[in-house]
Amino acid sequence: MEWQSDILGPGFESRAFEAAGEDGVRRKATLVRFTPPVTSAVRPAGPRRAVLFLHGWSDYFFNVELARFWAGQGFEFFAMDMHNHGRSLQPGTPGGYVADLGNYDAEISTAVGMIAESGGPGPVQLALMGHSTGGLVAALWASRNPGAVSQLVLNSPWLEMHGSALVRRAAWTMVEPIARLRPEAVLRLPERGFYWRSISSSAEGEWALDDAYRPPLAFPVRAAWLSAILAGQAKVARGLGIAVPILVLLSAASENGMVWNEEMRRTDAVLDVNTIAARAMSLGRTVTVERIDGALHDVFLSRADVRADAYGRLARWVRGYAA
Repeated sequence: MEWQSDILGPGFESRAFEAAGEDGVRRKATLVRFTPPVTSAVRPAGPRRAVLFLHGWSDYFFNVELARFWAGQGFEFFAMDMHNHGRSLQPGTPGGYVADLGNYDAEISTAVGMIAESGGPGPVQLALMGHSTGGLVAALWASRNPGAVSQLVLNSPWLEMHGSALVRRAAWTMVEPIARLRPEAVLRLPERGFYWRSISSSAEGEWALDDAYRPPLAFPVRAAWLSAILAGQAKVARGLGIAVPILVLLSAASENGMVWNEEMRRTDAVLDVNTIAARAMSLGRTVTVERIDGALHDVFLSRADVRADAYGRLARWVRGYAA
């Protein structure tokens, strides 16, 4: 399938494709690219530089500001809506579902190949960026594909459960038997729309979201999906040994209550950021952790002054590690 005009409007194109995993199943994914006017993009001398962004669970790519930032740093920007998410949703398939995080590997590898081919001959230095569950997926893929990326940027990656590894192990004990017998069984967990409330222009945020692609209460949590998350986090806890420079961006604080709290407008209302910050040290040899006051779960969806701070920190890191 050829590149087509994307839902984000001028400057954005998308291309649907299929990739077969190790299990032989072909899954649909969608690659999005930003094609800014030549005058607005920095084109430094030397090898091509590109970045591939992976969204979080029950999410899709929509942040045009993020694309423009990377273009301003001299990177070609690409994002992927992974299978069962966003632009890649298929009728009759469970939204957000994956039974093994390794099932994303084939579509990520295919997307990396498409990026390499999109700019003609010559090598491309690739940065991989992931948010939340996409950050966990990105870290695991980078560890399984040494040499494929030059930098890894993680925006509030879901590297560990709330509290500690003990919580993860306890959850595994309860979820794994269900996942084996009824992988697509929906788990009855509390539904909270607090984070969506803080970002969606349909509520109290500033971002126009497609509720079909990013539902206010997220997709139903299924047993095998949660089991896959727990298994991925266990691998991170054992250490991934990623050799390339890694940046982890996090809010300075979390607010994970069961009722709305005004602090949720300036904290991570999804993850335990202190636990994530500690677990980040298991990723690799060169890890930078940036804690950002007032940031939301996606630090680049925070209020304007906070995300300006986040972009400034990311730009500084890029100058140091990707120049």
